[in-house]
Amino acid sequence: MDLMQFVPMFGNFAFTMVAFVVALSVIVAIHEYGHYIVGRWCGIHAEVFSLGFGPVLWSGSDKRGTTWQLAALPLGGYVKFLGDANAASVGTDGAVDEGDLRRTMHGAPLWARAATVAAGPIFNFILAIAIFTGSLMYQGRSVDPLTFGTLRDLPAGYATDLRAGDVMLAVEGVPFEGGNLDELVPLKDRLDYTVLRDGDEITVEGPYFLPPAVSGVIPRSAADDANLKVGDVITAIDGTPVFAFNQIVEIVKAAEGAPLNMQIMRDGRVLDVVLTPRATDEPAPGGTFVRKYRIGITGQLFFNEQTEVVGIGEALWMGAQGLWTTMTTSLSAMKHIILGRISTCNLSGPVGIAETSGSMASQGAQSFLWFIGALSAGVGLINLFPIPVLDGGHLMFYAYEAVAKRKPSERAVRIFMFAGLSLILAMMSFTILNDTFLCP
Repeated sequence: MDLMQFVPMFGNFAFTMVAFVVALSVIVAIHEYGHYIVGRWCGIHAEVFSLGFGPVLWSGSDKRGTTWQLAALPLGGYVKFLGDANAASVGTDGAVDEGDLRRTMHGAPLWARAATVAAGPIFNFILAIAIFTGSLMYQGRSVDPLTFGTLRDLPAGYATDLRAGDVMLAVEGVPFEGGNLDELVPLKDRLDYTVLRDGDEITVEGPYFLPPAVSGVIPRSAADDANLKVGDVITAIDGTPVFAFNQIVEIVKAAEGAPLNMQIMRDGRVLDVVLTPRATDEPAPGGTFVRKYRIGITGQLFFNEQTEVVGIGEALWMGAQGLWTTMTTSLSAMKHIILGRISTCNLSGPVGIAETSGSMASQGAQSFLWFIGALSAGVGLINLFPIPVLDGGHLMFYAYEAVAKRKPSERAVRIFMFAGLSLILAMMSFTILNDTFLCP
């Protein structure tokens, strides 16, 4: 057996693991820093800030007496506050002087403890908004009216004399006034575009506006498994030539899960790939989901649109909307999974998240950063669930204390914590089984 065949496999695995560790470390660091800094503002002293678990690889102390450390297992992190019996802030170590009680999580006022605990998920939400906002400001938005920018790198059959700066006026003689091009463009391999160039109205021939080119690959999809790359152009499916992305959508839909033989153009080479469309549950209006067959690619126009800068205020608002959409869609999906309306394959655990990390990182820094933002939103949301061990569980205990005017007994807390930990471990085991065997 040739051992060299395992080199690419090992390289992909290593890349995936590095991407996963980077994404998780950023999210955990922000989450734990939220606990740390708000706790400090509230007068609660942090003894240890750890990124990772297990043997300590590096540590150092600051002037406030907090030890900052990196541990060997980069799968989480924690902040241990003064007087905590453990990293989960369950119980006390009983070694705190009376005068330092206010500086502990257990001796601080209820409002200070609640603010410190809630800060972790809130900082995850802030990170998500910051990434979404930054992405919007970097990308900008299309100018109105639609104006051609640079042309994308496509095979010779998609050549055109359209130029950067041309302003779209009409397609096939139909005035273009914005909206969906599908509604006014006939399905032809070559189209007449009427544009405004240097003050003159001219007609220039060009390809169908949405060519069968891959602009993005959905992680853990059929296309991802077949190693399709951004920039690939699909030229034929089952022997039928295609020139429009819409044709791919219709062929995949009609196949209803049957394997498809695709001819791919990549860097001047022709490749033959077999893809089997997969049924996926996609969000639909009204908070429902609809099942469709997909191969897991996205398309884009054959040209880059000229863009304009989005102001910081508008970008922040759109970033916050992105966070809200991510959270509401996630909650809706969880609800439908629990009710059995959609497949558990929509649920990802550590294995699925790791694979997605590698896939998104391979598509470029912008895709990877967006993924970190979406994952940070998900981590913040899950941590607010009222499950003991999670931040939401601590907040649930604080809510009881606020209503009952007394803390729950330490024995009761430990029992609930054990139940919560058991539930979390069971869910993690199921998601690993789901990622590995049920929905590979």
